[in-house]
Amino acid sequence: MSWVATTGGIDGNLVRDLMVEAIEARFGAAGPPDAVEWLTDNGSPYVAGETRRFARQIGLVPLTTAINSPQSNGMAESFVKTFRRDYVARMDRSDAATVLRQLSAAFEHYNEVHPHSALKMLSPRMFRRRAVELRLAACPEM
Repeated sequence: MSWVATTGGIDGNLVRDLMVEAIEARFGAAGPPDAVEWLTDNGSPYVAGETRRFARQIGLVPLTTAINSPQSNGMAESFVKTFRRDYVARMDRSDAATVLRQLSAAFEHYNEVHPHSALKMLSPRMFRRRAVELRLAACPEM
């Protein structure tokens, strides 16, 4: 996962930089072995032709949420509510720069340690570990 935060607006250049960071963080400089879906809302920097072309060039399949979709809006709102409650509320919020400096550690914790109800209250890291263990247990011994 990768992220970007700014006190200004997000433009296509920021989105394309974010795409590269996310791909390199997950797959290294070689990129993904297969196409990866990139799901965003319908904001102009995400649906711009240049951004969508760039996404395809680096192995992403650009997808957008349904417009006015209560389900996708609900998922996004649920994440924001959880993140604000469990992380932002505990941050030093004296100014925007201070908050921005703390976001990296907060996102890391959310994705690696924080229990998720959709994952049966496991952290994503533990969920992936259990999935691997189950696959290995299902393989016959050689």
